[in-house]
Amino acid sequence: MAHTRIAFAITAVLFLAAMGFMTAVSDDQYLLISLALVLASMLPFFIRFEVRKMQAREIVLIAVMAAIAAVGRVPFAPLPSVQPTSFVIIVSALVFGAESGFMIGAFAALVSNMFLGQGPWTPWQMFAWGMMGWTAGLLNRGGLLSSSRWLLLLFGAGWGMLFGWIMNFWLAAGLLSQHDWEAIAALYASSLYFDLAHAGSNVFFLLLFAASWIKILQRFKRKYGLLQPDETL
Repeated sequence: MAHTRIAFAITAVLFLAAMGFMTAVSDDQYLLISLALVLASMLPFFIRFEVRKMQAREIVLIAVMAAIAAVGRVPFAPLPSVQPTSFVIIVSALVFGAESGFMIGAFAALVSNMFLGQGPWTPWQMFAWGMMGWTAGLLNRGGLLSSSRWLLLLFGAGWGMLFGWIMNFWLAAGLLSQHDWEAIAALYASSLYFDLAHAGSNVFFLLLFAASWIKILQRFKRKYGLLQPDETL
């Protein structure tokens, strides 16, 4: 719907503006900024409340999937970049759409960091995981990703790498003003192992569990008439 697309565009701009402000001015207010971004990520849903009466179980479902994505990250904390969070966000977006995927990704980052530690990286994780969910839902219109295992695995691997590059940028931003390209290159090179681990874990979880999770979530969607495709982004 046009209203929802406009709301999402505003949300994306708010995310980028907040992250840019935090990078340029100060990292001290990262938790306040993170909470503000949570409210911003809910803007498309507020619009939908006005346009269509949402069912309470739709909101509960989004909250449950975000909680699963967040909690799934905690046991894997000793294994850097190896976690099922991205997998849960991707499969949720495939079934429930881009708008829901963005919200699940943003909430999962904030909630999981309640256990693992908040910091100036939190808004960047919210943005990166949110965009992962949004692009998954967007590209799956017509079942493009869910109907092709290889495209889905390629998407998961690609976002495993892209997630790390986005997270590197909040560190690299300070070096850009100094034109220290060698330090920036070293930063990205040093994260290559972690980016590959994230990409590999995405492929692993999607390969083994995507089909079964998609079937289960689609069954819930059909049974309760949740988040119909023509009502998502």
